[in-house]
Amino acid sequence: MNKKEFTVTVYTENQVGLLNRIAIIFSRRKINIESLNTSPTEVDSVHRFTIVINETEDVVKKLCRQIEKQVEVLKAYYNTEEEIVWQELALYKVSTDAIAEKVKVERLLREYGARAVAIRKDYTVFETTGHREETDNLIKALEPYGLIEFVRSARVAIIKASSSFHDRLKDFEKKEPGEEVIENEYLNQKEEVFTM
Repeated sequence: MNKKEFTVTVYTENQVGLLNRIAIIFSRRKINIESLNTSPTEVDSVHRFTIVINETEDVVKKLCRQIEKQVEVLKAYYNTEEEIVWQELALYKVSTDAIAEKVKVERLLREYGARAVAIRKDYTVFETTGHREETDNLIKALEPYGLIEFVRSARVAIIKASSSFHDRLKDFEKKEPGEEVIENEYLNQKEEVFTM
């Protein structure tokens, strides 16, 4: 089975140390994380991890099951590029003189949908969003004109078929503890009787 790019989306409670424990799950399996983003969701107290990896589907399935074993994890999904809508933010620092003197640079920036976010005497910072290929192409286009610095954010993604997760999450919050929890309480009571 061939490796391909997957986006793993993990919904969690916001707890200290959880990021470290999730990262350990990847490192134990020797899986390199290409991109990692954490952010709040539309539900208070629930956070979302968006993790990009290159792996086989079987490995990713097992990985998601392992992540879901963490107490604070509500659900972990994995998706291919076709199943998500995603973007990355990129910032480009270019010499202000190069932009002022060369009309081509201004045209290039307009062509790629870039907008200025900071203008100084010595440099100007532009921002654009898009897929990795698009942001990489703008790097190549700007290099001949004195690209000073470049930085790209981690992927931000929305699952196309995830419209019901918000509702399922609300239902999950309303539910009483499951039978498994009650059974454990019952077992604990039995253990207390035996130890007396």
